[in-house]
Amino acid sequence: MSDRGESVSDRGEELAALREEYAKIGLSEADLPSDPFTLFEQWLADAIASGMHEPTAMAVSTVAPSGAPTSRLVLLKSADERGLVFFTNYRSRKAQDLSSDARCAAVFPWHCILRQVRLEGQAERVPGEESDAYFATRPRGSQLGAWASPQSDEVPDREYLDCAYEKAELRWPEPTNIPRPEHWGGIRIVPASVEFWQGRPSRMHDRIHYSRVGTTWKVRWLAP
Repeated sequence: MSDRGESVSDRGEELAALREEYAKIGLSEADLPSDPFTLFEQWLADAIASGMHEPTAMAVSTVAPSGAPTSRLVLLKSADERGLVFFTNYRSRKAQDLSSDARCAAVFPWHCILRQVRLEGQAERVPGEESDAYFATRPRGSQLGAWASPQSDEVPDREYLDCAYEKAELRWPEPTNIPRPEHWGGIRIVPASVEFWQGRPSRMHDRIHYSRVGTTWKVRWLAP
């Protein structure tokens, strides 16, 4: 039972009804904006309003120097006409991959409302002042963790990480301001294409594909 007295089956029925509602809505040509960012903002707001867990989570795929693809989940922190931003350790595997090959892809798997958004494009680091501004808003523990964790590196055991965190606490005791590490910051995905998928009955789903052509966007309908 949840705090509101709802059972798992009750919640499941709510999600099923929500899926049916979105399936009926679908997409129409008249509703499509000229750029994908306007539609993405609308869909993101819908995902957040649905109450789903982690609506800002996106799977980001990169290409390793060996040519092998790798994927992981990160949290979207901002989105506008310039692209989508997440933050990470620049020494992490994903950041190192993007340093050698800026090509990347991302997907928002909003299953409970029968929607998905896929993006493909290039990654770039955000300016230091943007990373500074966001880092200052993070919980103190997360700030210390950015200093303590050698992300993606092999470590001997959990105790190593706990000791590194304790050292960071001693280095910046309360209420000392914690500066942003130079090896930590934002990465912006600048999309060259964006696809919106809306589930519809009988698997006749809507697929709307935006592709960048110079400073404008070309819109195409794709078969499901």
